Amino acid sequence: MIKQRLTELVQEPEKLVDLTWPYLLQLALALAIFFIGKRLAAWLVQLVRAAMRRAHVDDTLGDFLGNVLFGLAMTVVVLSSLHQLGIDTTSAAAVLGGAALAIGLSLQQQLSSLAAGVILIIFRPFNKGDVVEIGAGIKGVIEEIKIVHTRLRSFDNREVMVPNASITANTITNYTTRGTRRIDLVISISYGADLLRAKRVLLEIAGADPRVLKAPAPTVAVKDLSPNALDLSMLSWVKTADYDAVRADQLEAIKLRFERDGIPLPSSSMEVTLKQPPASSGASA
Repeated sequence: MIKQRLTELVQEPEKLVDLTWPYLLQLALALAIFFIGKRLAAWLVQLVRAAMRRAHVDDTLGDFLGNVLFGLAMTVVVLSSLHQLGIDTTSAAAVLGGAALAIGLSLQQQLSSLAAGVILIIFRPFNKGDVVEIGAGIKGVIEEIKIVHTRLRSFDNREVMVPNASITANTITNYTTRGTRRIDLVISISYGADLLRAKRVLLEIAGADPRVLKAPAPTVAVKDLSPNALDLSMLSWVKTADYDAVRADQLEAIKLRFERDGIPLPSSSMEVTLKQPPASSGASA
């Protein structure tokens, strides 16, 4: 039966054309919708990215939003093409929705980091090159801010990838945002040391370093009366880039100057008392 039908169609090409023409037209229209829709989606994304650049929106965020917009537009284009072919797009949309829900549930942490990445890029608590501390244990230089994670370089040259969700959930300390930082040193001296002389020496050390700012001026004051020492607080302001070097140089200079000027530093001591047990009565007899 099928062979006979095919033979008739071959012998009468007009019937073949009449039979296939509606399907060919649907296919052509579906392809036209797809390719024209794809071009329109790309054009729309370019317009959005250009508008974001004019608004000085971060390139990472602009690329991300452009990709999301292109994906949504292409979803509409594909569904429209399938509808033109006569395929029930209602069921296809339901399948896509179910798949999106399943993917969203399985990638909750990644999606959370993605949303956190958008927040970081918009509000900018730090920028590339900033020295930051995240929480209580992650400290380094910001190398790259991506949508899902942020890349840091630790001070011992390790590369650290931190999920953005972890960053927004913790306290962020940015050491670079401010142009200056205060060095807080607590110097302990013995109670027998000359207090006024020690304060004068500390001020001389701070004032002799050209990297220490003149305003606010360095200060030295008594911080605490500890059981075994007198604690002095030495405060000096420096540029953020000079903080670590100046702090290390100040500690070294204090140790050398105190030794030279005879200002004693406290040392831990322990008093041990040995008691001899009393002699037993049997031994005395």
